[in-house]
Amino acid sequence: MSDFFPSWFSIPLLPASLWLPTAALAAVLLDRFLGELPRFHPLVGFGAFVDLLEKLLNPSPQRGDNALESRFIGLLAWGTAVLPWVALAAWLTWPRKTPINWLFDTLLLYFALGGRSLTEHAERVARDLAAGNLAAARRHVGWIVSRRTDDLDKSGVARAAVESTLENGNDAIFGTLFWFALFGGAGAVLFRLANTLDAMWGYKNERFLHFGWAAARIDDVLNFIPARLTALSYAVCGNTRQALDCWRQQASGWESPNAGPVMAAGAGSLGVVLGGAAIYHGNVEERPPLGVGRPPRAEDIFRAIALVRHSLMLWVGLFLLGGALIALRNLIAIIGGAAGA
Repeated sequence: MSDFFPSWFSIPLLPASLWLPTAALAAVLLDRFLGELPRFHPLVGFGAFVDLLEKLLNPSPQRGDNALESRFIGLLAWGTAVLPWVALAAWLTWPRKTPINWLFDTLLLYFALGGRSLTEHAERVARDLAAGNLAAARRHVGWIVSRRTDDLDKSGVARAAVESTLENGNDAIFGTLFWFALFGGAGAVLFRLANTLDAMWGYKNERFLHFGWAAARIDDVLNFIPARLTALSYAVCGNTRQALDCWRQQASGWESPNAGPVMAAGAGSLGVVLGGAAIYHGNVEERPPLGVGRPPRAEDIFRAIALVRHSLMLWVGLFLLGGALIALRNLIAIIGGAAGA
């Protein structure tokens, strides 16, 4: 990528160890103050593209296609949808030695983050409940959860909003940051697109049970470590002992191997009880309880948002501190080598 710019533009911008931490800080600030693009957001376009791709490639259940064939087609569809964009992101950000590369790393992470959007949606539900407008609260929480919301009571709405805030904190923020820390903008794109495909294709219904199998499994693998780091962050930033106890005792009972630790630790950290019965696609699912204490209320939605924000500050702070310490160590080694010569 750097070959397309004048030679003066190849001047190193930062010590290598501070490249991604400072880009992460810039992207988080952009997301915090600007939020998602109001029009032409890349993820919206990606969603439309993969919806069309699925309609073209997903075999109809009535055709009698076998499970193995459907899974293979789903894997090919996943690769077609994700890998070209990851390759493009890698080309835009590598080698990491010019300001334009740093800018692309920053922008790719910014486009992949969804922190402000998550906060705005959750706060809207909390304000509805605080104002006593249950109808609006049901409608707005329905925008961020897949369960049926039109018959939820106040506690049910608050529970759905808290669960969504905690789980999407991992999906929209921390998982993206984890893969960005490893591979820069390409890692952020990989995780965010894979997570989006899981949200669109990962259902266990007749249409997606086999076609969406690869999308669901890949997301599970990519999310395994980030989800546990997110759970640990929720524990550190809240009631640590209670969060860790809930994680250890309750997470394994949750159907999702990654959402379980995140929500169990988050619920324990906040001192509320999540889980319980919920209606998905017309079917009642009895989910095991997570957390301890009382049912969530409107103010607990704000507390969940604060927990996510404090955890984000912890992640970015540690990222910057680690980069600075490595840069300092390298500087001391250079000075020592020069003195020895």
